[in-house]
Parts: sequence; C-alpha cells; structure tokens
Amino acid sequence: MIDKIIDPNVAINAYSSSMKIAQGTKGADETESGSGDSSGGVTFSDFLKEKASESVDTLRKSEEMSAKAITGEADITDVVQAIGAAEITLQTVVSVRDRMISAYQEIMRMPV
Repeated sequence: MIDKIIDPNVAINAYSSSMKIAQGTKGADETESGSGDSSGGVTFSDFLKEKASESVDTLRKSEEMSAKAITGEADITDVVQAIGAAEITLQTVVSVRDRMISAYQEIMRMPV
C-alpha cells in the first residue's frame, strides 16, 4: 500500500544528476588518458560531497518556499511538494548516516 504521492520530478532529477556524473567522468577519463588512474568512476568522497550539497540545496529551497507560503506568495501545491522533497531528503540523509555509523562500528569490532 502506497501512502505517499511521489513526485515524478524527483526521479527525473535523480536520473539527470546521475547522467551528469557519468558524463563528467567520461570527460575526465578522456583528458587524463595518460595518468595511471583507470578506476573509471567518481570517487566516493566526491559523490558524497555532491549529494550533501544537493541535500542542503533541497532543504534550503523548502525553507524558502515555506517562507513564501507564510507571506502568501506561493501556491500551496508548490509548498507541499517542496516540503515533501525536504522530508524525503532528510530521511535519506539520516538513513545514510546510520548506515555509515553501523559500518564504522562493524569495522572497529574486527580483530586486527
């Protein structure tokens, strides 16, 4: 049972973002063909930095939309969509944080 309406624009934005990352790595591989780096992808830290900044931008836009709603400048549909996107973003960030902490604790429990 689906209890939330998912905005298809979120999926489209995620897809276009992943395509930009893929295109960016192709360009970097072509320019650095002489280097010894043949990983062919984005580093994990770069990926996390980009997604963290996108998350902050989403939350910021939601705050701006909420402020516009208070002053009566925004449509209620846009406000609800912005708040929904912020809620999903926050849940995702918390989930990733919890997974990273769990992985760190698991590594710390490993015998040396």
